[in-house]
Amino acid sequence: MNLLAWIILGLLAGALAKAIYPGYQGGGILSTMVLGIIGAFLGGTLMTFLQTGSLQLTATAFSLPGLFVAVIGSLIAIWLWHMFNRRAYH
Repeated sequence: MNLLAWIILGLLAGALAKAIYPGYQGGGILSTMVLGIIGAFLGGTLMTFLQTGSLQLTATAFSLPGLFVAVIGSLIAIWLWHMFNRRAYH
């Protein structure tokens, strides 16, 4: 996938995940894009593992199902971020 498609997928997936996840996440457009790209890799790897049973670092395609998987991966990434940072504040 080319760089422009990664940027668009990252922005869409990150923005949707931030809208779905409860609470305030903060960050600007760059952090939203990075969150979506990380979510695409996390979701793609998880879907590959569930489908084939092998752990491979893959990303989703730029399509509607790929966007759905990237949003799921972004939600997992936000949840993990909050779990690690919650310990830092206490």
